[in-house]
Amino acid sequence: MRDPYQILGVPRSASEKEVKSAFRKLAKKWHPDQNKDNPSAKEKFAEANTAYEIIGDKKKRAQYDAGEIDGEGKEKFQGFAGGDPFAGMRAGQATGGFGGAEDVLSQIFGGMASGGASMGGDPFAQARQHRTHRSAPKGEDRKINLRVHLNDLAAGKAPVRLGPDRTVNVTIPAEPEDGQVIRLKGQGEEGPGGKGDALITLAISKHADFQREGANLRVHVPVSLRDAVLGGKIRVPTLTGAVALTIPAWSNSGAVFRVRGKGLPARKNGHGDILAVLAIQLPENENARLIELMQEMTAADT
Repeated sequence: MRDPYQILGVPRSASEKEVKSAFRKLAKKWHPDQNKDNPSAKEKFAEANTAYEIIGDKKKRAQYDAGEIDGEGKEKFQGFAGGDPFAGMRAGQATGGFGGAEDVLSQIFGGMASGGASMGGDPFAQARQHRTHRSAPKGEDRKINLRVHLNDLAAGKAPVRLGPDRTVNVTIPAEPEDGQVIRLKGQGEEGPGGKGDALITLAISKHADFQREGANLRVHVPVSLRDAVLGGKIRVPTLTGAVALTIPAWSNSGAVFRVRGKGLPARKNGHGDILAVLAIQLPENENARLIELMQEMTAADT
């Protein structure tokens, strides 16, 4: 087990008040009733209880600091000479174990100390069960391939099926890589030590119009010859609809204009941009005047 001081986030020199305050914060944060959608909260709540049982009790804290008991309150083997090797464990049982933690939790949650007290059960059964089965193997991880589209990346989430009649939204990190694995804690198969995890492998689909470049989206935008020569407003597509963009006169094909904040979520907060690449487009039908003008320009150049 981890060091109880590390679990509560306090130094070994911490006062009783500081230890109690640290436990109160963790109990509020990880209480199962406050984290019904977080399967790992129960484990962290029980871990904090166990830590406070040790260093929240003067006698046990002294025993732990002296190396006489471990992080679960069990006496370390010292040999059989001169005393009962199980006296410390029996002393811990006689004092009620979770008495200190129970007092603190009762102040915070009243009769709902662990989410089970109001139903007449043992309020610390979850914590004891956690210690008993900590070393038991968890169930198998469930491996799922999930195809996502640019709209899913823009929303930051996508639906994934975890069973015949169970679908949840998985959070997609900003600027994900194709083949990146997202872990959903406690969504795998059941095992003696609890459920395994769900491992979601992302397969990012290519878009017909947009090319993804990190958080930016590159798109080719057709521009009439008139607008390219004289300048004007063009329509640039985005994932949420087209926007107007003014281009200057004499803009060449291949010129890139940036539409800020219309790209995908970025790692460093905010969103990327749309990179609009101009592609000059001639009229669909031949234009006699345009042909005549081009001939005149060609003659003038020779």
